[in-house]
Amino acid sequence: MLQQLKLAVSGAQILFVAFGALVLVPLLTGLNPAMALLGAGIGTLLFQLYTGRQVPIFLGSSFAFIGPIIYSMHTWGQGATQFGLFCAGFMYFLFSAVVRWRGMAFVNRLLPPVVIGPVIMIIGLSVATAASGMAMGLAGGKQVTPYAVSMLLAAISLTTTIIVSIFARGLFKLVPILAGVIVGYIAAALFGVVDFAKLAAAPWFAMPAFHSPEVNWAAALFMLPVAIAPAIEHIGGVMAIGGVTGKDYTQSPGLHRTLSGDGLGVCVAGLIGGPPVTTYAEVTGAVMITRNFNPVTMTWAALFAIAMAFFGKFNALLQSIPLPVMGGIMVLLFGTIASIGLKTLIEAKVDLMEPRNLVIISVVLTSGIGGLSLKLGDFELAGVGLCSLLAIVLNLLLPKQATSHDGIVEGQDI
Repeated sequence: MLQQLKLAVSGAQILFVAFGALVLVPLLTGLNPAMALLGAGIGTLLFQLYTGRQVPIFLGSSFAFIGPIIYSMHTWGQGATQFGLFCAGFMYFLFSAVVRWRGMAFVNRLLPPVVIGPVIMIIGLSVATAASGMAMGLAGGKQVTPYAVSMLLAAISLTTTIIVSIFARGLFKLVPILAGVIVGYIAAALFGVVDFAKLAAAPWFAMPAFHSPEVNWAAALFMLPVAIAPAIEHIGGVMAIGGVTGKDYTQSPGLHRTLSGDGLGVCVAGLIGGPPVTTYAEVTGAVMITRNFNPVTMTWAALFAIAMAFFGKFNALLQSIPLPVMGGIMVLLFGTIASIGLKTLIEAKVDLMEPRNLVIISVVLTSGIGGLSLKLGDFELAGVGLCSLLAIVLNLLLPKQATSHDGIVEGQDI
């Protein structure tokens, strides 16, 4: 009994570490935070079931889908977006089949750093305008919060997030987003820009509001390529937690099983109206600090997340967070995502003097930031999906060696 109590407390601690990022995604995209909690909890339990509860991983909301969800919600609506997110989970099953069939070497050839790097950069940079707009108090092009107050609140939440991420120690270093939200929310309340009416009217306990998905193949085809980046991120996350615990989870239960388990979580989360789920580096950091490698801890974290989805007051509190508070954090968050893409290129030592690499990165960045879209009748492909497709096609078609201006073949010894 005492052992289970310790595991439950550790599970609550894990949820605390993951909480800020977990609820941030639905708050930014217009999805229900309660469904994000429910999706993360159910997704984690399904992952554990599929992998035999061997891997200490908690699945939380994926940042990779923020931009695509915002675009899809605006273009096709929530029902179609949910169907698209449900279909995105099948990309994990595809990766799982490829890994089991051909191994990781084939995946690395199809998706080398020169493809993954710029695509990850686009995930962050494509929504940079939205981040700046929210920081200035803009919603739909309209000033919903006074500009001066908005900038001050954004600066407070951004500064808090930066200070915690750089100067905090131990577990507190893992919760910069949560710290930024809390301090920014308190400041917003003091400035009188928090609407407490809905919070007061909300019941203490309430069933999360389910929204029915609607079959829309355009939304599905739009979302499928987006899953490439978080699927690759999953592989890195599994290897990272394996490095912490000293176990090779790519062998047992096997990378194909962890990918399928994550994909199952993505499908269910999207179907019920939550954002897709993915592995969290924050949770890996918490496991490393606490040295608690028992996967049962993640079971408790998942159960607590599911329970919190039914607290009406709590979810009303989340939805009352003002735009500028979220915007200040987004300025750092989306830039960080772009930096991870840049880090991918640097660590792989991608040679930008090689014309093919320069072409791939340039085309992806320009088309992604510029909002290029491909329209064929009623079908439209844009954003991260189009960039991923362009990067993969260019990588397959362009020769790996190019002739320089003086006639010397680059990449060969003379």
